[in-house]
Amino acid sequence: MVAAMTRELNIGIIGCGIAGMAAACLLRIDGHDVTIFERFETPKPVGSGLVIQPVGQQVLGEIGVLDRVLALGARIDRMLGHTMSDKTVLDVPYAAGGADRFGLAIHRSALFSVLHTATRQMDVSIQGGLTVKGADSADGLIRLGNDEAAGPFDLIIDASGASSPLTPKTSGFLKYGALWGTVDWPQDLALPANELRQRYHRATNMLGILPIGRLPGSSTAKAAIFWSLRQNAFETWRQAPLEVWKAEALAMWPEFGSLLDQIRTHDDMTMARYRHGSLSRSFEGRLVHIGDAAHSASPQLGQGANMALLDALALARAVSAGDADLGLARYQKSRRRHVAVYQAMSWAFTPVYQSDSLILPWLRDHVITPLTKVPPAPWILGKIVCGDLVQPIRRQTGLTT
Repeated sequence: MVAAMTRELNIGIIGCGIAGMAAACLLRIDGHDVTIFERFETPKPVGSGLVIQPVGQQVLGEIGVLDRVLALGARIDRMLGHTMSDKTVLDVPYAAGGADRFGLAIHRSALFSVLHTATRQMDVSIQGGLTVKGADSADGLIRLGNDEAAGPFDLIIDASGASSPLTPKTSGFLKYGALWGTVDWPQDLALPANELRQRYHRATNMLGILPIGRLPGSSTAKAAIFWSLRQNAFETWRQAPLEVWKAEALAMWPEFGSLLDQIRTHDDMTMARYRHGSLSRSFEGRLVHIGDAAHSASPQLGQGANMALLDALALARAVSAGDADLGLARYQKSRRRHVAVYQAMSWAFTPVYQSDSLILPWLRDHVITPLTKVPPAPWILGKIVCGDLVQPIRRQTGLTT
């Protein structure tokens, strides 16, 4: 049995995103001294909407901010996808994965605001406007872009995302990304405000809408809209008149008109480029990678932010449990299976909805869809989207969720 760690650690975190701030809060709750290093002078979120699944909601509860996030986000009870002929090819009610379970859709800036406020309230130091060039895993120093060093730290956490300068992970860009935009939720929109809706043309085009609640300080209900797009087609899309794209989207989904009317320039939509890859070993010496810096994938399963939150919780628990290596081996073991399973499923499912294949969408519509209605398939799909098809944090290590 491993004795609990009692000494206060000096911890440096690189990246003031969801993973970095969640880890900072959880480690600060355990009494550690935490400093976050961020390249932006004023930390800010990037992106539009995301879904906090039940496993991620539990982590936010441990941080003590779940009520604030619930007040801003939108409850999602179902994920639905249709072809242009109105054939239902995706139907996943959250309740199939367990009673009273739901997704919580929220704008990244709203989640960022809640976590950023929490870090400030917990006296986490945030150092902005600093470029991190590297880290010395042996001596605990963070190398900054001004040729200076910060530290030494007992532990360095790399939470700087998929393009981290510190991670040895090699991840390739996926062929397809997506355009994302944030609009007001029209009062006359004939779609439920508690469902994620998507419409597909084969696997080459996907148009979707996600209710995302409201922004801090506002009472206006918002929605995130997204459009699947080849990564190498982004510049062509920008150079073409916006009405060309709107006409194509309306042809796919006529009810989308009141949403598209709010997109007035190309700059109202942001291109998200996705990577896929994982580290076989998530730590070396005093340096550990979490979130997208350790494993990145497409958002098709809606797990990105949740994986980051789970990493933060598992790491905080492992560090507090103690070990000669700061608990990092325990941390890696506790997350290895869950990460591997969800990475594999993301790799397998993504081309069914985003690819140039003609065979995969046909199989989706005519073979896979009928099978998903046969028990226990609905339960399995529900557990997948809830984030706990397998144990998120392995019990055998003494770390449970």
